[in-house]
This record gives sequence, structure tokens and C-alpha cells, in this order.
Amino acid sequence: MENEVKLAAGAVVSLAIATAALVVLPYMQVRDVTPPEALKPYTSAQLRGRDVYIANGCVYCHSQQPRDRGLGPDLARGWGRASVPGDYFYDKPHLLGSMRTGPDLFNIGGRQPSKDWHLGHLYQPRAYVPGSIMPSYPYLFEVKDAAEPGDEVLNLPPGQGPFGRVVVARPEALDLVKYMQGLDHTYPVLPPAPKAAQGTEAQPPAGAASSAAS
Repeated sequence: MENEVKLAAGAVVSLAIATAALVVLPYMQVRDVTPPEALKPYTSAQLRGRDVYIANGCVYCHSQQPRDRGLGPDLARGWGRASVPGDYFYDKPHLLGSMRTGPDLFNIGGRQPSKDWHLGHLYQPRAYVPGSIMPSYPYLFEVKDAAEPGDEVLNLPPGQGPFGRVVVARPEALDLVKYMQGLDHTYPVLPPAPKAAQGTEAQPPAGAASSAAS
């Protein structure tokens, strides 16, 4: 019986330590985090696009958390500065991701702001990135004989669309692109370095000049 008590006590202590280290302490570190001044809440269209992003499993192949330059070459890859907790203030749930089958998308809106590029890339990735293993998403589009008023027609590279027909983006594709265009965290998160004070050059004491002259 004594061994069972020790085992149970050890298990409770281990669970308490793990909970404190993995839940309580991280919560205390980020509970008072505020969003950076330049970070804006998602629009309704971007929130719908975020749902499309989640539904299509984009998070399984793309991360949204560039690492510090001391931990990896993410900055050299053009993925932007290391992220900070405030960058995710409006993200519920967070889409940090852990796989990089494709590039990090934390700043894809800054790297690639073109709506035409994003729509075409979703329809046929290899037309824009040769050798890409990203799947295409034809169900986010509609092929028509002719465009109708209000249709968003894709401007595809020559030979990438159906001959004699047009490809039109569905609302889900447009919302997804708006979400990705909004992934632009190129704003600074640190205060600017203080500028050198103007006219701070050391001046001699009042009596020093007259002493030097004599």
C-alpha cells in the first residue's frame, strides 16, 4: 500500500510541475499582451477566407511563425522578422503550423500582394511555381463559356486555362485570397532607436574661454 501511495503522489507532483511549466507560466507571460499599433483586426471577408484556409488544411503544409535569425535562415529566405505574441492577437484559433512542406505564409501578403497571382496559383500552382507539389483547388473556381457581370475572371498564363472558356473565382476563393493578402506583418514591433540629440556637443564652461584667451 505504501508503494501505491508514493506512486500516486509522484504522479500528482509530476502532473503539477508539467502543468505549471507548460500551461500556467506561458499564460502568465502572454496574458497582458496587446496587439502592435499597426496590426488591424480581420475584416469579415478575411475571416471567411481564414475559415476556407482552415477547411482546406493549408496549416498542415504552411507555418505562420518565422524564426529568429539565430534559429534558422527564415529572414534570409524573405519570410520576415521573427514573430512576437502580439502578432497573433486577433487569431483564434492560432495557425502557427509546424510543417513547412511549403513556405511560411506569415508575410505572404507583403511578399506577394497580387490578387491575380494568388487566384491563378490556387487554380494551377505549377503555372506559377514550376515543380511545386502544392495541390490545385479547382473546386474553388467555375469554368464558364463566357463571363457574366460581376464575375472575377482569372488572368492565367497562356495555355493554362480551358481553351475557349473562362475560369471564374467562386466567393470562397476570393475570400481566401483576401485573407492571404492580409497576412502582412512587416510593421515594426520594437520602438525606433533613439536619435542622437541635436546640439549635444560638449560646450566649455563659461569661464573656460576667457581663461584660454589669457
